[in-house]
Amino acid sequence: MGILDKHKKLETNATLLLVCSFLVVTVGGIVEIAPLFYLENTIEEVDGVRPYSPLELTGREVYIREGCYVCHSQMIRPMRDEVERYGHYSLAAESMYDHPFQWGSKRTGPDLARVGGRYSDEWHVDHFTDPQSVVPESVMPKYAFLSETLIDGEHIDELLATHAFVGVPYSDEMIDAAKSDFRVQIDPFGDIDGLLERYPGAQVRNFDGEPGVSEMDALIAYMQMLGTLVDFSTFEADASR
Repeated sequence: MGILDKHKKLETNATLLLVCSFLVVTVGGIVEIAPLFYLENTIEEVDGVRPYSPLELTGREVYIREGCYVCHSQMIRPMRDEVERYGHYSLAAESMYDHPFQWGSKRTGPDLARVGGRYSDEWHVDHFTDPQSVVPESVMPKYAFLSETLIDGEHIDELLATHAFVGVPYSDEMIDAAKSDFRVQIDPFGDIDGLLERYPGAQVRNFDGEPGVSEMDALIAYMQMLGTLVDFSTFEADASR
């Protein structure tokens, strides 16, 4: 009996096919899952990675709400063409506080994992207001209303507490200071030192250049920090992992 005949016997016997499929899935699952129980941590710790500041987290909520992940990924694969175009390949640690992660599966627009600092705040304002004014071939819709939508961070402490519940290391101090930190990142006359102590490297300024705190401010704050937390000039991967 040839191999094709044996395969035909498997395909035409529903019970046998079910049993064999179950065995294959079981063995594969054990091989993939069992080693995880013997690792202290499945994600390599990387210096610089921190939870989002209240304003950045609010911007991330706007990013998700508007479906930006549908057209933009946030995961650079470790392949030459990707690294040369977008920068250092993405690390698992960079997404360890993302709920949900924004890796994405489609790129109508470019990957945004390293977009922080690549463009000025003014460029981002123009891009969100009228994408075609800076990228003529863009099919991105206009988001000018973000500048007109003011936010006060009334429930930002509750948002941080929710993320803390699922494992993001927001301390009680961070949650208590969430509302003030939300405003301080736009207003340089508050407790900037406290903000930077809690969120090292947070960028403090009026991101859209307009009075008040808007969704545009929050979204740009989020965009400007993406890919900026890890110093890749000194980063060395753990070869033992």
